[in-house]
Amino acid sequence: MLKRLAAPLLGAAVIAVAFAGGVSAQDKPTMGVVVKIGGIPWFNAMEAGITAEGEVLGVDAVMIGPTSADPALQVRAIEDLIAKGVDIIGVVPNDANAIEPVLEKARAAGIKVVTHESPAQKNVDWNFEMASSKGFGEAHAEMLAQVMGGKGEYAVYVGSLTVPLHNEWADYAIAYLKEKYPEMTAVGDRYGVAESVDDSRKTALDLIAANPNLKGFLAFGSQGPIGIGRALEETRKVGEIAVFGPFSPGQGRQLVKDGAINGGFMWNPMEAGKVFVRIGNMLVAGDVIADGTTIEGLGAVKPDGTNIIVDALIPINKDTVDGLADMGL
Repeated sequence: MLKRLAAPLLGAAVIAVAFAGGVSAQDKPTMGVVVKIGGIPWFNAMEAGITAEGEVLGVDAVMIGPTSADPALQVRAIEDLIAKGVDIIGVVPNDANAIEPVLEKARAAGIKVVTHESPAQKNVDWNFEMASSKGFGEAHAEMLAQVMGGKGEYAVYVGSLTVPLHNEWADYAIAYLKEKYPEMTAVGDRYGVAESVDDSRKTALDLIAANPNLKGFLAFGSQGPIGIGRALEETRKVGEIAVFGPFSPGQGRQLVKDGAINGGFMWNPMEAGKVFVRIGNMLVAGDVIADGTTIEGLGAVKPDGTNIIVDALIPINKDTVDGLADMGL
């Protein structure tokens, strides 16, 4: 199976090679999961889960990771999967609205559609979340407030201004701080840079220079805490400015140990990759997902519309980061 697609745009012929042989010879269900961006630790772990569970369940499953977090590249990859005629398409959207028409096209062609990190997504069979938006946003906000002593200036990152889930986390976090800690104030609006280490670092350097009273960052997007942590080391602000958010433990391990990242919460992206395949396989088999249905990795679920939402939060801090990194996360 294709391990990682490095080209920014993937033709249907390339995807066809990924599925060649196994479908006709073994009549396996075929699945392509289009993620936000390839080559970063979070999605590398997700890919491992997709591949492993595909082998367990007999699903010919591959991950497609564009070279940038560009919604147009996701649309193109989904179009290619439709042309190939896969049975299931999974997506971790960069822009929920941008992919709606192509997902509608996929479903019209009889393809099952599963999304992740997009709770308001239209034209899907199921969307699943391994953390509720409210719980995730508020948990990070409370940790930041505790370190900042409930007062001072902070900045908020999201992966992009069009990533639905990141912005929901930010909405809940900001609202929580406004209500519980009115002496904490956000610097500017949220910054859509947290899917890029370089952009996160550069933005942090600019914010630190322009805001001498800045005392904290909330970074919703796995590359945000990494870039901010590096900026704090460059400016010798480690210990003076707090950083919280989800990130890959393996990527951020040393920054946590150095105190440049305070911590955060995550779910297991490898398990999320497995859940993609499990739900897709259930859909192809005609299984009904209803109240009380047990899905490995999610437990007994309580669907809400097309959403399956559970809370499977894992803390990342100095006490846990080594163990999580050693798991390959």
